[in-house]
Amino acid sequence: YPSEFLMQKITEDNQIPVHLHVSVSLQYVAGLKGRALVEFFHSNIAEVENEELRHLMWSSVLFYKTPSVEVMSCVLLSTKAIYFLLDDSFVHADEHQSDFWNKENSDCENNSFHLSCCFVLKLNDLQSVNVGLFDQYFRITGHSADHIVTCLTRDSYNTHTFIQQLMAVLSLLARTPSPEPVDKDFYSEFGSKNTGKMENYELIHSSRVKFIYPNEEEIGDLAFLVAEKMDGLTNLPSFNILLYVLAFQVNHFEGSAQNTSSLQPKTLILTSSDLFLFDEDYISYPLPEFAKEPPKRDKYQLADGRRIRDLDRVLMGYQTYPQALTFVFDDVQNQDLMQNLTLDHFGE
Repeated sequence: YPSEFLMQKITEDNQIPVHLHVSVSLQYVAGLKGRALVEFFHSNIAEVENEELRHLMWSSVLFYKTPSVEVMSCVLLSTKAIYFLLDDSFVHADEHQSDFWNKENSDCENNSFHLSCCFVLKLNDLQSVNVGLFDQYFRITGHSADHIVTCLTRDSYNTHTFIQQLMAVLSLLARTPSPEPVDKDFYSEFGSKNTGKMENYELIHSSRVKFIYPNEEEIGDLAFLVAEKMDGLTNLPSFNILLYVLAFQVNHFEGSAQNTSSLQPKTLILTSSDLFLFDEDYISYPLPEFAKEPPKRDKYQLADGRRIRDLDRVLMGYQTYPQALTFVFDDVQNQDLMQNLTLDHFGE
């Protein structure tokens, strides 16, 4: 251990997404290759000697205790735990949650010393994994509010790869399997005989960890919610969602010393007639078992919505993934085309 193939794979995966900025400490980690990366894991992160590093992934993460702070993380999966190596700026991003983090080393202000927090979730504490719509993200749940983390991969391939690696590692854990139900037919396993309503598709791993996937009703509920936001929608049965993707909205700031832009996480939903941007709560739903009250905000909050018929043009950047798209709308509200055409249509 480790095999050459594994080291090559981990080296290839050790790349920070180009559109996200990270601290110097995480840039150092991203610069490590092959054996140096494995040695870094064993000497700085691993908690026991005989654990093996199996998978590495860069992803934005959200914590249940700080649902409004999305932070970049290097996610390391070993045979004992999942490690989230976090940007050191995260500790200071939400001061009222400071008790969530152990700040013993916060007095290290030396510029040559770069501190990273490492959040550890032991595999033995893992209870369930909720996969988001279209594999755009997944939520890992432990035994308390401190042990709930959502990885916003925004990439179905990365989500699928991590879930597969996690299942393989969980298979190594020595846990007694759950007793098998007496009658395992389709209706008893996936549905409620009382209501006839389909539950979310749930896979119970041999390690007793639940892997929960969304079913068709979740898309139906989302379509109904989107339809409520549309004015004058009459043909609800034919309404459907064509695209659901986690993206960023670019806010450009001019006038500063150098023009800067900030990325605001949004959920983009495309229907046959409209384009919507939602602020989605990726961490609070479905409610954990220990939750005493519902979350303070709804799962989906409408941020912007435009009619496709008002779409004038789409500008596409030529850079590689992630692609930048600019939607230009000609949405002069309730204006008849035969009205005054002398107005400065192409002005600000």
